[in-house]
Amino acid sequence: MDILRFITAGSVDDGKSTLIGRLLYDSKSIMIDQLAAMESQTKNREEGDIDLALLTDGLRAEREQGITIDVAYKYFSTSKRKFIIADAPGHIQYTRNMVTGASNANLVIILIDARNGVTEQTRRHSIIASLLNIPHIVVAINKMDMVAYSRDTYNNIVIDYAKVAASLGLKNVTYIPISALDGDNIVDRSENFSWYEGEPLLHLLENVEVAGDSNLTHARFPVQYVIRPQTEALHDYRGYAGKLISGIYRKGDKITVLPSGLQSRIKAIETGGKEMEEVFAPQSIVLHLEDNIDVSRGDLIVASDDLPKVEQELDVLVCWMDNKPLAEGNRYLLQINSRLVKSIVKEIHYKLDVNSLEKEPSPGLVSLNDIVRVTIKTASPVPYDTYAGLRANGGAILIDETSNVTVGACMIQ
Repeated sequence: MDILRFITAGSVDDGKSTLIGRLLYDSKSIMIDQLAAMESQTKNREEGDIDLALLTDGLRAEREQGITIDVAYKYFSTSKRKFIIADAPGHIQYTRNMVTGASNANLVIILIDARNGVTEQTRRHSIIASLLNIPHIVVAINKMDMVAYSRDTYNNIVIDYAKVAASLGLKNVTYIPISALDGDNIVDRSENFSWYEGEPLLHLLENVEVAGDSNLTHARFPVQYVIRPQTEALHDYRGYAGKLISGIYRKGDKITVLPSGLQSRIKAIETGGKEMEEVFAPQSIVLHLEDNIDVSRGDLIVASDDLPKVEQELDVLVCWMDNKPLAEGNRYLLQINSRLVKSIVKEIHYKLDVNSLEKEPSPGLVSLNDIVRVTIKTASPVPYDTYAGLRANGGAILIDETSNVTVGACMIQ
């Protein structure tokens, strides 16, 4: 059974937490004790309704204010698929949380309040979705009960958002009218939308094709661990373990180890304790090479006829996630997959306005939630692909050397 990772986004009070609560409630994925706790804490219990947003608004400050602050992760499954949901905050000051939740998502649900239409925050979250290359976009037009399930209102919002999607180059956009509070079009088709010919939200989530999201063209294998038992039974065993992040590997393929440039061929491939003739992303595997060459954790094994770039200066888009500002000359650890290298911020080129994608003059100091384009110089060469070309090998993080805190999310340009 495969896994769909998706994130909900939208303006404050558009109903993101309620939507997730409704999905869990109607798909019978809530434990009895959770349901009892929600019933005792809900604000509108007198009306006989349960406040479904309580399922994801876990922080005390969230419940007091009725907003989402942190990214809340929820898990549920149906007979067709497993799901990991990230509920992202709507406030502008939590842009970093949105980036964190969206970085591994296959799909984003952008909620729009039917009464308000496309807002500035809708555009902001759509821009972040385009920057992060999220493959599938679902525009859920919520609170349709508040506009008497008006088909004209729905159509006007679809027309407005289509302009946003076209300007950002968003593909695979699906529109669906819903009422998260009442459960209309969430799990089952609603009679209130007789004019809507599409499927309910859960059916869409169960059937959206995610297998094609894995890049099977560029073979990339970051080494996470070198297996060398050195026992009598496995005296000569030397395997390189990790997750195949993209591409296909076959026994006998000619490979190159980066950044050293050493070459060899694949002698054997193991997965799940069995030898395989062929493996593909995103399988976890152990590779055996014909030659005893030097391969360590952090090295990248690639197909020799399809090499990524190997450089010490990286042009990156950074979402800054720390209260301490980013400045030219600051030193950090840069991690891309299993490779960790020392680095320095050489130059800050410009700040990106997440409302319009316009380039603003370079700030002297980069503040929390800012998105900036910078040049980073690393202490040793880094093999990479562009984020737009191969997300799995084009994303990186910056780590504070003293506190070990992740301070920046990087998209290599």
